[in-house]
Amino acid sequence: MSKVEWKKLVLVSDVLYGYPFESSLFSEDSSFMPLIRIRDVKPAKASTYYTGEFNETYRIRKGDILVGMDGEFNIGKWDDRDGLLNQRVLKLSGKDGLCLDGYLFHYMGPVFKRIEKETPGGSVKHLSAKAINNIVIPVPSMSHQMSIVEILDTFTSSIENLKEQIVLRRKQYEYYRDQLLDLEGKEGVEIKKLGEVCKIERGVRVVKKDLQEEGVIPVYQNSLIPLGYFEKSNYPENTTFVICAGAAGEIGYSKVDFWAADDCTCIVCPTSICSRYIYYHLMVKQHSLKTQVRKASVPRLSKDVIAKQHVFIPSLQEQQRIVSILDTFEESIQNLEAQLAQREKQYEYYRNKLLTFE
Repeated sequence: MSKVEWKKLVLVSDVLYGYPFESSLFSEDSSFMPLIRIRDVKPAKASTYYTGEFNETYRIRKGDILVGMDGEFNIGKWDDRDGLLNQRVLKLSGKDGLCLDGYLFHYMGPVFKRIEKETPGGSVKHLSAKAINNIVIPVPSMSHQMSIVEILDTFTSSIENLKEQIVLRRKQYEYYRDQLLDLEGKEGVEIKKLGEVCKIERGVRVVKKDLQEEGVIPVYQNSLIPLGYFEKSNYPENTTFVICAGAAGEIGYSKVDFWAADDCTCIVCPTSICSRYIYYHLMVKQHSLKTQVRKASVPRLSKDVIAKQHVFIPSLQEQQRIVSILDTFEESIQNLEAQLAQREKQYEYYRNKLLTFE
């Protein structure tokens, strides 16, 4: 553990607070200047543009370090073309000879998350200038900072590369999924309502106090995250299901025996229909399903809406061929996601190790 001098953040870095640009001049037309709002910090890309005149003081360039001052206090490096710093977003930049931008980026992320946890507030928390002014950070020598940044940048670069690969692979998967499942007019393919060829069954209610936090039989209720684990199952492995309350419209497929609770609707297929094929078919229709969710205090999707979905039914052999291709894409994405999770853990480990000082 290295021994270093601790100083106030505002003494070793410049803090620029965003400007309250006139909202009537906001636009979705990307030919105008990108406007950096809180929601843009994490993706590091603009979603809104500004049509009016502006002060160059608030110009942000690629690589600048930004922090959202409401909500989750996210930190990020801007990765779009030059944009404008809107209110409730701040820019951090190290003072020459005292602190590197890269050092601030790696060190300040956990600091802002800690402040978020400690900040009282309702549904949306607010990061104040007073809190910024009170932050004290360790400031090692510039050569030490450079060494730390070089190591940690290797991890963040690898993480960003993996994220880009996942995005690309998802686009490929969605393209081939949509192409393979567009069977209209193909020879030997029937068009049927899902309820005509499969049983659409609502699950059975369980009481949460009867569930375990760990186990082998998951219980699905109102999301694709198990509510808990039960002592027995009511549906077998390789069954497709649809969440009908809460996260209504989410489509799942269980590779293990599971318990479907009363807000989980299962698709029971005959031997002539592959359940995994139905899963992929419903994924294509997911947007349509979600538009038919009844909006209320608890969003709900009716069993009838699912039963009335039209599906193309080719031969079982063709269903299995399509599933095999799409499963290959899914496995590839899952492998990349596993690599990403591992690399993020490695980054956190080395960040904590390298940025812990006396």
